[in-house]
Amino acid sequence: MTPSPQDDPTTLVSTDWLARHLRDPDLRLLDASWYLPASGRDAMAEYDAAHIPGARFFDLNEISDQRSSLPHMAPPPEKFISRMRAMGVGDGHQVVVYDGSGLFSAARVWWTFRLMGKTDVAVLDGGLPKWQAEGREVEDMAPTLRDRHMTVSRQNHLVKDVTQVAHAAKLAEAEIIDARSAARFRGEGAEPRQGLRAGHIPGAKSLPYTELLSPDGTMKAPPALKAAFEAAGVDLRKPAITTCGSGVTAAILSLALERIGHRNHALYDGSWAEWGMYDDLPVATGP
Repeated sequence: MTPSPQDDPTTLVSTDWLARHLRDPDLRLLDASWYLPASGRDAMAEYDAAHIPGARFFDLNEISDQRSSLPHMAPPPEKFISRMRAMGVGDGHQVVVYDGSGLFSAARVWWTFRLMGKTDVAVLDGGLPKWQAEGREVEDMAPTLRDRHMTVSRQNHLVKDVTQVAHAAKLAEAEIIDARSAARFRGEGAEPRQGLRAGHIPGAKSLPYTELLSPDGTMKAPPALKAAFEAAGVDLRKPAITTCGSGVTAAILSLALERIGHRNHALYDGSWAEWGMYDDLPVATGP
């Protein structure tokens, strides 16, 4: 079996790659499934019913900064360390993250590891749906967990707060790229969270994350990713700030930027859940 040209254990790996490495002693597999409340899906219940052998469940809502009123903000380093140690994930491990949608919330966990200075982490391309469609093994037993030491080094340049994004938008010093649907970007689609204004950050470019995925839920090859950014009007010579509704699908854009070799990118953690809440921040509508 020849390796896929897509395979890169620091960004994205194929189901074939995972099948070959599934029993590696230093592989740690995380089920990072997360769904919008309107989906009616229960990520934890689905994990309990069937997951890839050895996978631990990464609870995106719980492993977050609970001090913030905003949804699933990046966890403080000490909380991340505590949760990962308890899950048996530590230094020297190759981490692979997947989700039950194909490629949706897993990229957010990939970005979280990157934020903590961990680069031996990849997203499973096509996730659990592709794995199961290929008839590969799943189980319903939780793995045996043993504490593993972890050290982190938070990479502050990978995340932006509202003040930094407002400054970047005003000075047009970075490309702000919005992963939400085109309708929500234009201010024509309803926001899933109550009380938010409609529209987008002035000067932002619209690139719905779905434009980066193939029909089977896998990520497009790097040349097609680059073409998608360029078609959205993104100047890849400038720094990039990714954003979305609550910082989840923005990470898909971040992963895609990494795949095409654009290293100067950061994620706006508060995203529209924060920007859309404050009346004193400017909002644009239309294309």
